[in-house]
Amino acid sequence: MMWKQTGRFILKYRVFLLVITALLTTVAAYWASKVGLSYEFSRAIPTNHPVNIAYQQFKKKYGEDGNMLVIGIRTDQLFSEKMFNSYRQLQDGLKKIPGVEDVISVPTAINLVKDATSEKLTVKRIFPDEAMNQTRIDSGAAVFQQLPFYQGLLYNPRTHAYLMGLRMNKEVINSAKRDAAIAAVKREVAAFQSATGIDVKLSGLPYIRTVLAARIAHEMRYFLAASILLSAFILILFFRSFSSMLLSLSVVIIGVLFSMGTMHLFGYSITLLTALIPPLIVVIGIPNCIYFLNKFHTSWNELTEGLTEDIVKVRSAELKRQALEHMVSKMGVVTLFCNLAAAVGFAVFAFTRSEILQEFGAVAGINIMLLFFISLVLIPSVLSFLPPPKPKHTRYLDNARLNRWLDRLEKWSMNHRNAIYSATLVIVAIAVAGIFRLQGNAHMVDDVPHNDKIYTDLKFFEKNFKGVMPLEILVNTKKKYGVTRNFGNLVKIDSLSQYLAAKKEIARPLSITEGLKFAKQAFYEGDSSNYSMPSEFDLPGLSQYLNMGSSQDTAGKGASTFTRLLSSFMDSAKQEARISVNMADVGSHQLPALMNGIQKRIHELFPAKDYDVTLTGTTITFLEGGQFIINGLKESIFWAFLLIALCMLYLFRSLRILLCSLIPNIIPLVITAGVMGWAGIPLKPSTVLIFSVALGIAIDITIRFLVNYKQELPGHDNEVAPTVVQTIHSTGISILYTSMVLIAGFVIFCFSNFGGTQALGWLTSLTLITATFTNLILLPALLISFSKKKTKKNR
Repeated sequence: MMWKQTGRFILKYRVFLLVITALLTTVAAYWASKVGLSYEFSRAIPTNHPVNIAYQQFKKKYGEDGNMLVIGIRTDQLFSEKMFNSYRQLQDGLKKIPGVEDVISVPTAINLVKDATSEKLTVKRIFPDEAMNQTRIDSGAAVFQQLPFYQGLLYNPRTHAYLMGLRMNKEVINSAKRDAAIAAVKREVAAFQSATGIDVKLSGLPYIRTVLAARIAHEMRYFLAASILLSAFILILFFRSFSSMLLSLSVVIIGVLFSMGTMHLFGYSITLLTALIPPLIVVIGIPNCIYFLNKFHTSWNELTEGLTEDIVKVRSAELKRQALEHMVSKMGVVTLFCNLAAAVGFAVFAFTRSEILQEFGAVAGINIMLLFFISLVLIPSVLSFLPPPKPKHTRYLDNARLNRWLDRLEKWSMNHRNAIYSATLVIVAIAVAGIFRLQGNAHMVDDVPHNDKIYTDLKFFEKNFKGVMPLEILVNTKKKYGVTRNFGNLVKIDSLSQYLAAKKEIARPLSITEGLKFAKQAFYEGDSSNYSMPSEFDLPGLSQYLNMGSSQDTAGKGASTFTRLLSSFMDSAKQEARISVNMADVGSHQLPALMNGIQKRIHELFPAKDYDVTLTGTTITFLEGGQFIINGLKESIFWAFLLIALCMLYLFRSLRILLCSLIPNIIPLVITAGVMGWAGIPLKPSTVLIFSVALGIAIDITIRFLVNYKQELPGHDNEVAPTVVQTIHSTGISILYTSMVLIAGFVIFCFSNFGGTQALGWLTSLTLITATFTNLILLPALLISFSKKKTKKNR
């Protein structure tokens, strides 16, 4: 009765409701135009998490660790006159780009030289800052190649690979300005490639983040357009009506504008996750429209059955009103709970402690519920102004092929229940075996295809320089000057550095001890055999080096760059030393074991009672953040399942029906997890997301089937079997149509450039296909079987 009155209210005040909807849509569209891209690194860890606190403290003291953009080349002709001068010109051009604070490369390399008169070390550039002839280049190259300090940092002598590091301004890389900066870097690199014919590799977190952000924006527009066009095609195919198609598209486009407007209202930006929301709104919103229109057409056919064409024309307004009221009264509660279940599946992310998941959950959950109200108001209001449906618009209700399939489903459910249960148990057993093969593994650039330039360039740096992902180790001696005035501490720092350098996944670390080795070599006339840790007797002669960061060197810009670099490896009190490492993107499966080995070595060298040692940096926050998101998603699946179960219990007030409803939705999730295990698809944030999304959407089919079943039951004297048969035929076609829309909508994501989005597409489609069959075959069988058991028990 309440929903019938709701239908009458909507039709009575339709003009007012349409005006309000138009005004709200205008406001939402304005807000949507203000939404921008997120330029911050993934905010997976809460601000009060110990790992995040340690990372923020590190950045406050030492600056950004993920602000190095690297450029790599491989050539054995670098020190030829033409090549070297082109390389120097590239470096000079890069230095002029706004946002590039400094460039470290072979042409800017410096040397420490002992002044014979003063017996002090001075800093001198190896190569002058000007165009050079071959003789001067050869002279500088001979000096450079005798300096072990640069091996593994600026060049790999074995592979003839060379690295140029650009330190980017943190304000630039965390704002929209970084797009212009990276574009300028690409132009300089393209000019160098054109002049030399050498393939140049680009990587580093600033570059990766910028390119991925641009792709996110492009994909959001592409998927949104593709989902709308695909929906338009399917709607025309189903209803043969442009007005029905345009009405449905209007609903979802308004929903998209509301979702974007919500992002702006909450102060959110577009991230890899929130970029999925607009196309998801389209995919989820279209089934609402199909179900409403399907019920309207069904009601119209029932009301006009047996009436002549003339009578229908005379009474068309009254009949249309009755059909619309019937549509709202029957589909209002169904659509409400379907959207509520889908909204719960997304909204539970808002209760995790991960900021990026909270944003996705809040925006998706709110706007899926808004979709219900938009559909409820817009569809009956607009239909009331349109002419009644023609026979061609309702012809899809008598689709012979689909009806034959529904007849088969009916026979299976009625006559072959044991075979259905046996087949289900076998499939579930195989899926469970696959689940035991599931492993968690995520990479920083995990979602990028392996043939993508971002990935191949990253692998170039991993092969030649062991990677570009930052890892920082802070050794706090708990005493002022504990780094510089305790030789034992320096030896321990060097021992840890050597342990790290021996790992195949970790590049040679930079620390104060590497600088000491460089200074010792200079102190002993530049002999490379003296590039080693100084003895306790060498330190007095190198004491001025330890204070070089605060001295006023006269060797010019090269000296200031070098001393600034050295000073960044100790705090101002010289109590804490920093070991800075780059490493390969080894993945979250291998990373914990690697970190445990490092921690074990740290505990051996630096007992906790005397030292505080902290591992931090982007690599650590990534590891913790990925695990944090996975755990949060696992919790959200549990809460989504519980809340949806409570909604179902409230809706049907029957534990028997609740059990019947949950089984057909658990099985598709189990099968999907099993397929992931057998296919070797790892658990990671993007793939765990699938289960909550699929659960929230797949439960729609169950709700629509069971609500119709409950509505039909009194008309069949509460006899379960004939009610189930009637429900299969009355809801089957609309369930199949909406399932096609949902599956087609998610298949679009398979064309993404991101592996996680691709997985979301085909794995969610697989879950929905499975859920369609379990709800149209297994669910009817369960309803009949459970009812028989109940009847026998009552007898």
